[in-house]
Amino acid sequence: MTTLLLCLASLPALYWAQPVETAPAVKKAGIARIHVAPAAVAAWRGAGFDSVPFDDKERAARVQLQVPGVAGRAEVASATHRPWVYANGWRFLRQPDGHFRCDVPARPSALAAAEAFAYGADVVIGIDPAGLEEFGRMLAFLRSVPAVDLPAAADIAIHDDGSDDMEEVLNLMARGNLLFKVVRGPAADAPLNVRIGSKEFPREAAADPGAFALSVRRRLTDERRSLRLYGSEAVLGRLLRDASRARLHLLNYGGRPIEGLRVRLRGSWAQPEALVFGEGRSPVEDHVTGDGATEFSLGTMGAYAVIDLRAAN
Repeated sequence: MTTLLLCLASLPALYWAQPVETAPAVKKAGIARIHVAPAAVAAWRGAGFDSVPFDDKERAARVQLQVPGVAGRAEVASATHRPWVYANGWRFLRQPDGHFRCDVPARPSALAAAEAFAYGADVVIGIDPAGLEEFGRMLAFLRSVPAVDLPAAADIAIHDDGSDDMEEVLNLMARGNLLFKVVRGPAADAPLNVRIGSKEFPREAAADPGAFALSVRRRLTDERRSLRLYGSEAVLGRLLRDASRARLHLLNYGGRPIEGLRVRLRGSWAQPEALVFGEGRSPVEDHVTGDGATEFSLGTMGAYAVIDLRAAN
């Protein structure tokens, strides 16, 4: 099976339902291309925008995403206060050629843009006008991220049989930062192959998706995981790598900055370079290598960060 290569992730598209009189605010946010109702296309083009018609038919044809974020208190770490993360990465991995839409309130507008970018997903995002400035700031940041051409890391190849159990299993695996790819048959290049209904992973076990995801993690073992994060259960990672380079996307669904996030990657990697939304280039802390792994910490991270690494000599 050929591994999908992810080049420069495409920027998410903005659906803007407001009248053309709001054009100055949209320009101030640094946005030049928008999706609008067909009847408004000419007016927005006259205002200097690359406007694309977005009608009810296309809207209905796109898969609706959840608003990214958390339910519960992300700052409390305990068995009874574990935050429930709403994230869409598993959907993008399951449908890499899919077309999506997401309508978000103001606060998570930047996170929704970063999430789509990290997975290279085709997403049209409709936002509350109050989130326009933050959305524009995130787009400007995403444009500053250098292009890469790296395959996605996957410790697990999971066979998608289209069953009802599969959706929540994939969701919980992604929430647990278990790196996987969705396949239609066995993948020789993955450390672990998972097929619901096999002897190792019986179908009745998938009736409890949480327990099933835990059983997958235990069979993989933490020692073989390419990525592990410490310090927050609301941060999810997307890792791309080859033998000499790696890029780690970090998405913070908690709605507040994270301090001291600790990252562990398999392999020996030299000093990382970090781009942090709202901070720009930021040094990582406590970078160490040993026992076949590399660890480092981020001082402060808001909604999104990109970490680039090169193999240690």
